[in-house]
Amino acid sequence: MSVNLKKGQKVSLTKESAGLSKVIVGLGWDEAEQKRSFFAPKPQPIDCDASALLLTNGRIADNSDIVYYNALRHPSGAVVHQGDNLTGAGEGDDEQIIVDLNSVPPRYDRIIFAVNIYKAYERNQQFGMINNAFIRLVDARNGSEICRYDLSENYSGMTAMIFGEIYRHDGEWKFNAIGQATRDASLTETVKRYV
Repeated sequence: MSVNLKKGQKVSLTKESAGLSKVIVGLGWDEAEQKRSFFAPKPQPIDCDASALLLTNGRIADNSDIVYYNALRHPSGAVVHQGDNLTGAGEGDDEQIIVDLNSVPPRYDRIIFAVNIYKAYERNQQFGMINNAFIRLVDARNGSEICRYDLSENYSGMTAMIFGEIYRHDGEWKFNAIGQATRDASLTETVKRYV
């Protein structure tokens, strides 16, 4: 049975799903209906890009620890991005990142999951134009949802979002629903938070 999380809430993945080894991290969002005048040009679709940042003692060691649309696989093979969705259209997960918990090298203590709006400032786009944003964790063995965090706050003016993190604590894997919005202009700026 899936656990619905609130901002800041944590859940033990080990206890919720005994024997869990591989988890699918699904991220989703919908573009809000935009009001525009008849003569205004049609706005560009909002392209949200999910990424996973592998941290050692809360820090990124080097660029190979960033998994995103241009580097889909971590060198360890433990974290694999399933590809870029350019519009967020359709039902369900817009982007997925698979994490093989048993293969994550011991030096990594947490994996941050973030979403940045591609060229947000250039296209004048922000999370206030997004609806139904969520992160969910699914047991890859059977497709059952372990937990889900629906973002419900107003994020107008924000261009990036740190959705959540999977982290090790006392030999257990846990998930933390973060929901921290930022004005980061790009993934590069989000990464600087962990350097």
